[in-house]
Amino acid sequence: MLHLRLIVPADRTDDVVALLERTVGTAHLAVLTGAARDPAGDMVLCDVAREAADELLGALRELGIHATGSISLENIDLSLSERADRAEKEAPGEGADAVLWEHLEDATHEESTLSATYLAFLTVATMIAACGVVLDNAVLIVGAMAVGPEFGPLAGVCTAVVQRAPRLAWRSLVALLLGFAVAMVLTTGFSLLMDALGLFHSSDVTGERPNTDFIWQPDPFSFVVAVLAGMAGTLSLTSSKSGALVGVAISVTTVPAAANAAVALSYGEYAQARGSSEQLLLNLAGIVLAGTLTLIVQKALWARQRRLTPRREG
Repeated sequence: MLHLRLIVPADRTDDVVALLERTVGTAHLAVLTGAARDPAGDMVLCDVAREAADELLGALRELGIHATGSISLENIDLSLSERADRAEKEAPGEGADAVLWEHLEDATHEESTLSATYLAFLTVATMIAACGVVLDNAVLIVGAMAVGPEFGPLAGVCTAVVQRAPRLAWRSLVALLLGFAVAMVLTTGFSLLMDALGLFHSSDVTGERPNTDFIWQPDPFSFVVAVLAGMAGTLSLTSSKSGALVGVAISVTTVPAAANAAVALSYGEYAQARGSSEQLLLNLAGIVLAGTLTLIVQKALWARQRRLTPRREG
């Protein structure tokens, strides 16, 4: 269940209450008349099944509550209520399958911002991967994959395409492309510094690397894994099962490919740099393609579910 908190202008309270009462999957409706001070109005509280929340949010926006008042939604970790159980059973579909498009857009907007923190995480992850490349250490490569924050902008691109949100698309692309460019430039400098300190050697890059040579040698499986990871990552976001994102992060070689390209450039190994760049672009394309298609399918399924959703009488 989700908890819905609304600040509603007094002249719209009856309309909002009527909407909540006829929405299947709601429970525990409460109205606190005159409780809100800024903006002034009534406070309306309600619990709603996750599978009914997206349509309800859309209806509230149509009433203009987001412009004249406030709409807040949060997860309920524990709810001991037979009425809540009945509301979840009445709502069509399964809560784990429901997509809250408003929440998805808001989350991806936040995660796809080109901030100093985002650049720091991506750069540090790329530098860790550079160490893993030189040492041929798979543990460091996996660690760098887990640290990298690039799935946020990738999800932002997918969401923007499906929701036709050009501003989100632009923000996500800037964060993705400029972020990797900055990380690779700084990692190239890091590689030159480590070479000057005698910690990196050209032979480490040109020699045999059985544990990490796949990073700069893309093959069809690179794209297949990226597609599967894109599907899993998107499903993780839309179902709020964020734990799966860690698995997604360590399934694709975006950050290690960027790191290998940077290290190879620092030693003039242009063939490796080209192969690593191809690996990077292949992974990014596979994730975006799969994520977008997954969201399109989910949107179509929930549009059909909406048409089949019954209404309460009264």
